[in-house]
Amino acid sequence: MLTVEQNDFMTRVGSEAPAGKLLRRYWQPVALTDELEGKRPVRPVRLMGQNFVLFRDENGELGLMDRDCPHRGADLAFGRVEDGGLRCPFHGWLFNVKGACLETPAEPENSTMYKHIQQSAYPVVERSGIIFAYLGEGEPPAFPEFDCFVAPDTHTFAFKGLIECNWLQALEVGIDPAHASYLHRFFEDEDTSESYGKQFRGASADSEMPITQVLREYGRPDIKVEPTNYGMRLTALRHLPQNQTHVRVTNLVFPQAFVIPMSAEMTISQWHVPVDDETCYWYAIFTSFTGPVDKKRMREQRLELYELPDYISRRNRSNNYGYDVNEQLSETYTGMGHDINVHDQWAIESQGRIQDRTREHLGTSDKGIVTYRRMLVKAIESTLKGGDAPLLIDASQAGEFSGPPSIDGIEKAGVDPVTYWKEADIERRRGSDWASERLPQRVGGDA
Repeated sequence: MLTVEQNDFMTRVGSEAPAGKLLRRYWQPVALTDELEGKRPVRPVRLMGQNFVLFRDENGELGLMDRDCPHRGADLAFGRVEDGGLRCPFHGWLFNVKGACLETPAEPENSTMYKHIQQSAYPVVERSGIIFAYLGEGEPPAFPEFDCFVAPDTHTFAFKGLIECNWLQALEVGIDPAHASYLHRFFEDEDTSESYGKQFRGASADSEMPITQVLREYGRPDIKVEPTNYGMRLTALRHLPQNQTHVRVTNLVFPQAFVIPMSAEMTISQWHVPVDDETCYWYAIFTSFTGPVDKKRMREQRLELYELPDYISRRNRSNNYGYDVNEQLSETYTGMGHDINVHDQWAIESQGRIQDRTREHLGTSDKGIVTYRRMLVKAIESTLKGGDAPLLIDASQAGEFSGPPSIDGIEKAGVDPVTYWKEADIERRRGSDWASERLPQRVGGDA
């Protein structure tokens, strides 16, 4: 159990909060590229308790600035994209993507006032359908050459969803391998050939056994946690009959992402990004190792559950997450439908806006959560002292990272699980047009 002070130390994300100072040292997802398409490429953004405006100018350049106009505080999220920047409708002040004021048209014709006006602006980049921003001081870190960042655009798909709770409890569900056997339990197995775009619905690699059957019938995984140079690797072993073992390898990418298998062909890289202390978004990049991603199909699947423009789940606290008692008795463990995002959302939102960790009792199966919290506290303390933190790399180090491997499969009898997942990862890469080119590099980016 933690004290109130320890819990606040890890969860609060304001600019002066300890965890907020740490998270500002990393690139943070702020929007999907899709959100700036259409007639008006301007979006309000709230990130770690601060308000910003994101826009794309007429030349296609991205800008992220403080949302209040430095003239008299009007909302720049209602600005006009024109004349090389974003113009405030109140008095016509114009700002480029770097925050420089280009015009103050209401001032006298010979005024040079605009030359002395600078709106706070922040670096932004696009990666695999997500726009990332850097709010920290100094030069931002480089992006490690993980699969989700180097795969061709045709082989990635990005989406997001709003969660009404603190970012830390949202992240911790992804480094908890034990919960899947209960929270995501389905009482009947479906045709695995119809599982495209759905997590925990296909067959485990190297077998015809549906992952739903594995999770339902083998609920006591042996969990191993290993430190890596990107964070940590979690290996969950479920021992099956005939000396076989189901091996599931997932990863925590510091500070707030995880990489997990979606199917034998696809992985998910997912961030939990604070809107403020009590709300966050999950952002995910789905990466295919086989053919191009069917983006239209995957988007339509998710829009059945998420409502635009704010990507709010249609099943949420206000309607009890679609809970149906008859379904809970006969179809799913939760009675909340077949989308596991809803299950996760219920679990973490039900803990409260910020989980009261003074009341929790962690067990052996929570070893990933314990390891991560220690890593997080160490990095926060180092940041407060002006020290280093994991994965703050420069461009020369980016190529030292690959993967990280995320495997969900059943090893053959007598094969060591570590040997199995490493060979399964290499085999998957050999059969991939784009990933096969990376085989000479160190798979996984281990320290």
